[in-house]
Amino acid sequence: MDIYALYIAIGLFTGILSGIFGIGGGLIIVPIMLATGHSFEESIGISILQMALSSFVGSVLNFKKKSLDFSLGLLIGAGGLIGASFSGFVLKIVSSKILMVIFALLVVYSMIQFVLKPKKKDLIADTKRYHLQGLKLFLIGALTGFFAITLGIGGGMLMVPLMHYFLGYDSKKCVALGLFFILFSSISGAFSLIYHHIINKEVLLAGAIVGLGSVMGVSIGIKWIMGLLNEKMHKALILGVYGLSLLIILYKLFF
Repeated sequence: MDIYALYIAIGLFTGILSGIFGIGGGLIIVPIMLATGHSFEESIGISILQMALSSFVGSVLNFKKKSLDFSLGLLIGAGGLIGASFSGFVLKIVSSKILMVIFALLVVYSMIQFVLKPKKKDLIADTKRYHLQGLKLFLIGALTGFFAITLGIGGGMLMVPLMHYFLGYDSKKCVALGLFFILFSSISGAFSLIYHHIINKEVLLAGAIVGLGSVMGVSIGIKWIMGLLNEKMHKALILGVYGLSLLIILYKLFF
């Protein structure tokens, strides 16, 4: 298969998952880019560029469908914008092996959080204290943006289960907010990586091609597939994505 056709296919697949689960696709793209011969830093750059494209289209579609809470999204997005701006600096001083270990640990943590039920008492407390809830969302966005973009993921896969568990948000609200957060964090992260010369012409081209596929995929995910999945199927699919990504990362670490 031509490498560009492969990039589009990868983008299409991850875009569909972005639309369904509110994720950036980095948990899929980074391991696959590693398997195709790219360095960890290049894989992160490609992943972040496609995230910016797919999350923009996905957020526009969610806004039109009235499934995106814009005020909450701005709080999370502002935090992500600030946190992600430090990603290029971290990539310059921390080794790829250490980052891949952190990446694997975050995948495991997210898998555990995803299968747990939300704490209803936290939902009650936070809805009565809007300003405290806003501060929590901003801090979650900043911390997630810092760690997620450094690892080449948008943060939606980390943030969606956290919002579901700690704030009690329903899955559709989490997905829309997660995708909107990724828009902010990925744009900030991309500028940071460009400034630190991690994104070059080759990475830019690959990211644009994968992003083209993602734009097509995210439309499919939001408009079509999401309406066909029940809660059990939704959880089974996302856990499968977690597991596959973890296996690929472990393979790259030890073989």
